[in-house]
Amino acid sequence: MKILIDIGHPAHVHYFKNFIKIMESKGHEFLITARDKDITFDLLRKYDIAYLNRGKGGRSLFGKLLYLVRADFFIFRKAKLFKPDLFLSFSSAYAAHASKMVGKPHIAFDDTEHAKFELLIYPPFTDVLLNPKCFQKDLGAKQIRFDSYMEFSYLHPDFFKPNDSIRALLKISESDKFVLFRFISWGASHDIGQSGIPNNTKLELIKLFKEKGYKIFISGEGSLSEDFEKYRVSISPELIHSVLNEAAIFIGESGTMATEAAILGTPSVFVNSLDAGVFQDEVKYGLLYSYRNANGLIEKISNLLTIDDLKEQHLLRREKLLNDKINVTSFMVWFIENYPQSVKTMKENPDYQYRFK
Repeated sequence: MKILIDIGHPAHVHYFKNFIKIMESKGHEFLITARDKDITFDLLRKYDIAYLNRGKGGRSLFGKLLYLVRADFFIFRKAKLFKPDLFLSFSSAYAAHASKMVGKPHIAFDDTEHAKFELLIYPPFTDVLLNPKCFQKDLGAKQIRFDSYMEFSYLHPDFFKPNDSIRALLKISESDKFVLFRFISWGASHDIGQSGIPNNTKLELIKLFKEKGYKIFISGEGSLSEDFEKYRVSISPELIHSVLNEAAIFIGESGTMATEAAILGTPSVFVNSLDAGVFQDEVKYGLLYSYRNANGLIEKISNLLTIDDLKEQHLLRREKLLNDKINVTSFMVWFIENYPQSVKTMKENPDYQYRFK
C-alpha cells in the first residue's frame, strides 16, 4: 500500500512516527509532506523520516487562504507522481482537498473541537473522521470514535522508554525537584483571540517555585522575553517527553504537553481559554487541573505543593488510565491495513478496538 501523510505540526510527527516505522517494516510505502513549523523538520530528521517541504503557511487571514491554495496544489502535484492508495493526516485540509483531486480516500484524526475553521474546510472532503471517544462534536456518519488520546500513539508504554540520562543532560542532581513550564506563541488559527497565563502570573509562579527549592525549566515556542529565556530548557527536542516524565509538576498553555504530562503521571496544570473533551476526560481521572484563565491559579498550585506524595498519587491514577485506553498506533495499523473493511467492523462492533490495549 502507498500512503501519503501530511504533517502540519511537530505533534503530528509523534502521532505518526511509530505507525510509519511499523508499516514500512511490512512493506508499505510513504510520501510525507510537511509544513515548516517550529521543530517539525528537526523531529522528522531525528526519526529518519523523509519528507517534502510544503512551506511555512500564512499568518493573516488572506495569507492563510493563499497558502491553502498553494499547499493544496503542492500536495496534489506530488500525489499525482506518487500515486497513493490513501491519504492520512491529523485534520489536514490540504490532504483532504488533494485526495479529492486525485480520487483517493482521506482518513483524518482530530481531537480539537475548537478548531472551527479546520472543521469547516476538511471534513466535507474526508472519508473517515477518527476522534477520541471524549470528542464533544458529532461529525455525522463519517465519524468513528476510539477510546484513547492521540498522545497514546507515542507515549503508550509499548513505545515510550524514558531516557535514563535526562537529569545529567539537564545538569541537575537526582535529588533536585524541578518544574517544567510551557509557553506557546498563540499563532495557530484556533488560538486567535485566546489567552493563557499573563506574564505577571508567570513571574509569580517562578518566584513561588524558586522559594520552594525547585529548579525552573521553560519550553517555549519561538522567542522568550529576557525574564524567561534564562530558564529555557536546552535539550534535543525528541527528549522533551523524558523531561516531562521526570518533572515534579508541569504548568503550561499547550494542550498537547498538558496531556502528555497527564499520561506520564506528572501532575499537570493547563491554563488556556480553550477547552476540549480530552482535557475534561483527564480531569475526571484526576490527572489534569484545567483552567480557562489564571484566576485562582497561584492558590491551587500553592496547595498542590503542600502534598508530599503528589506525583506518587498521579502515577497511581495513571494506571487506571492505562487500563482503560487503547494503544492508538496498534489501532491505526489495523485500521489502515484493513480499510475499508475496518470501517464496517468499527461501525458494527465499536468494542473491537479494545483488542489494541
